[in-house]
Amino acid sequence: MNRELLMLVEAISREKNVERDVVFGAVESALAQATKKLYEGEVDIRVAIDRDTGNYETFRRWHVVPDEAGLQLPDQEILLFEAKEQIPDIEIDEYIEESVPSVPIGRIGAMAAKQVILQKIRDAEREMLLNDFMSRGDKIFVGTVKRMDKGDIIVESGRVEGRLRRGEMIPKENLRNGDRVRAMIMEVDLTLRGAPIVLSRSAPEFMIELFRQEVPEIEQGLLEIKSCARDAGSRAKIAVLSHDKRVDPIGTCVGVRGTRVNAVTNELAGERVDIVLWSEDPAQFVIGALAPANVQSIVVDEEKHAMDVVVDEENLAIAIGRGGQNVRLASDLTGWKINIMDAAESAQKQANETQATRQLFMEKLDVDEEIAEILISEGFTSLEEVAYVPIQEMLEIESFDEDTVNELRSRAKDALLTMEIAREESVDDVSQDLRDLEGLSPELIGKLAAGGVHTRDELADLAVDELTDITGQTPEEATALIMKAREHWFAGQE
Repeated sequence: MNRELLMLVEAISREKNVERDVVFGAVESALAQATKKLYEGEVDIRVAIDRDTGNYETFRRWHVVPDEAGLQLPDQEILLFEAKEQIPDIEIDEYIEESVPSVPIGRIGAMAAKQVILQKIRDAEREMLLNDFMSRGDKIFVGTVKRMDKGDIIVESGRVEGRLRRGEMIPKENLRNGDRVRAMIMEVDLTLRGAPIVLSRSAPEFMIELFRQEVPEIEQGLLEIKSCARDAGSRAKIAVLSHDKRVDPIGTCVGVRGTRVNAVTNELAGERVDIVLWSEDPAQFVIGALAPANVQSIVVDEEKHAMDVVVDEENLAIAIGRGGQNVRLASDLTGWKINIMDAAESAQKQANETQATRQLFMEKLDVDEEIAEILISEGFTSLEEVAYVPIQEMLEIESFDEDTVNELRSRAKDALLTMEIAREESVDDVSQDLRDLEGLSPELIGKLAAGGVHTRDELADLAVDELTDITGQTPEEATALIMKAREHWFAGQE
């Protein structure tokens, strides 16, 4: 029987063109499955076949787990202290094995054994094909539509299949069986049956890779695409940088008579592409990203990672775009929150901020409006600046003598200390259910407390714009946090 086993393994290995070890592994798995049926419970069985003689042994084994973890699978696990009684130097995650009688191959159901072996062979063949495909280093999957699978499209390239999910398709794009398709390889998920390669046609990375194929200068390192933002099937923006002063980044990506950018557009169902010059200066980058709108002025708020962009009435609609598309893509491209406003709105906002700063100085520094106005005119916008800016800078203010400067700095420091104590007391009032909420850092908890949010329900009741004003998060981050806070509202409905 052992000789027959070796002959069977050899024959299957040649027929299926897979390694002998893979076939041996399939046989071991079949024998282990047959042995498990002789025991009650979910036992762990290991079968070891000698590759030279065909002899095999069977073992029941137990996984060593920490004492404090307890036994989650009693039929397969053993606590560390019990394991050490048998093997003193054994460690966690090792195994204790006990030899048990082997099941004769003749007693295995022939069909069951064959199915296990063939499935293992199919899995091995599939993995070999996949490894061979991925070893080529392709980033774009090129194939034909083979079939639909629960709304997803299965794309075949040779004997390898990729899965293009509905959400990763270009909206309104109608793909049929036999159509040739290109898509970005996003990940390989071996748990997906049949089509383990996950594809996307809507991801920004797909557009970047398409430009890389169309523009040789990118592959040569002369140009670099720094970022990309897409509204798939409608409009996109890419930011490019030239590493060679002789190369025009925008003109090079457009190509002669638009051939290069048109090739990308045609692949993406007519998606229009704005090519933007990347800049180290965030303000300049945002101005370029908002094209074709002309920007009058821009105010950068580093703390909130936001910019107020002022445009005239004629450019207001252009800057915002249809449905907010232009400003949304510009924000995604640059990573900055962009607030578009006209001159009147900007003036009103600045007046409100100046009034708020004036009131802050008058209240916290206990000074009159004249002193507060002098500080504002000299560029002071916070108590921290008054307290900690180099004293020499304040002494240069003509209206202040040394005693006045020292007194103002002392009052500012006292006010900051008082505010910090009040903040800590406010944080102490934050409920435990809010503190335990996943994703909340101590810094965010402090901001929420300062904004009057002390419980999980108070956070859940907030609108997205209210939370962004309190924490300075992006709308996406704020939305995720609010939804997390609301989870317990629906837990009982499941």
